[in-house]
Amino acid sequence: MFGRMMNNYYYGKSGKGDFRKEDMPETRWQLFLDTLRTRLSGLCRLNLIYMLVFLPMIIVIGMGYVNLLSNLNIVMAAQEGNLQALIEEQAEQTGTQAATLTDEQVAAIAETNLMDLVDSTVFTMLLWLIPCIAITGPFTTGVCYVTRNWARDEHAFIWSDFKDAVRENWKQGLAISAITSVLPILVYLGWKYYGAMAQTQTLMVVPQVLVLMVAVIWAISVTYMYPLIVSYQLSIRDVIRNGLLLGVARLPMSVGIRLLHCVPAVIGAVLAYIWNPMYGMLILGGWYILIGFCLSRFVTASYTNAVFERFINPRIEGAPVNRGLREADDEDEEDEEEVPATEAVGTIAEGGAKGTEE
Repeated sequence: MFGRMMNNYYYGKSGKGDFRKEDMPETRWQLFLDTLRTRLSGLCRLNLIYMLVFLPMIIVIGMGYVNLLSNLNIVMAAQEGNLQALIEEQAEQTGTQAATLTDEQVAAIAETNLMDLVDSTVFTMLLWLIPCIAITGPFTTGVCYVTRNWARDEHAFIWSDFKDAVRENWKQGLAISAITSVLPILVYLGWKYYGAMAQTQTLMVVPQVLVLMVAVIWAISVTYMYPLIVSYQLSIRDVIRNGLLLGVARLPMSVGIRLLHCVPAVIGAVLAYIWNPMYGMLILGGWYILIGFCLSRFVTASYTNAVFERFINPRIEGAPVNRGLREADDEDEEDEEEVPATEAVGTIAEGGAKGTEE
């Protein structure tokens, strides 16, 4: 009993006790629950580092959201003839002097097209988000490395391993995040452009849908790209190609994982709609500041570890599989020497895969 208590106390610390063989999980789901319970506090600490990279994105989205709501309220109040009353109410709340608008100014505001206002705000927000998203890639590789090890029930130091992974993989991470940063605004412009053309030419619906499909395929494929970067020695071209192949080949699960990551945002939007917009945003922001970003990466790592060990590692000589799981013959076999993830080279090609061990 005392030995098991010490084993649990030191679980996850370098050079200390770990699960006994009979305590090791037998399924992926058990492994996920065990490692999540053990690493929950570590995910919160890691998230405090990772969320700093997302602060510019959070600020841009928050300011865009508040600005859109404020402008919509002003235009709708002008159209209903209540704009001056709204201005006086806001001035009273802020303790400032209310401005007085002329009838011509109120009429000009009332003539503002609401859809044009939404389009302008969304376009500006997506434009500002380009650098905000682009800077996240290198740091995402660091988080992916740490969460990948934790999801395997392997040790990783929060700061030193995060920093080393960023230093080794920042170029590839930056390339992926740069593509991800410009894709939303390109898809938005393409959707609006072909949508306008589709009003007179029905055939233009086809390229409009294709534009949306490009965004969906990239969104599900990027799930695999960062884990591929930190797990195998691949060129950026092979990372993108393998990510696209895995995303399409594992389409149902890829879509499911991506939708699972959207659950907190959906809950925040529902709370904002039925309760209070500001409270909904605050609750959603608090979730991501506390653990949201790293928990999402941990779920992704648990899933991609299983995919890689099923489809890639068996094609690489000496690459281990089922790490963290108890095998039926564990007690009779000697522990095999682990192949470090950064020393495996694998490429998925059409009709199969090839891999060599350094």
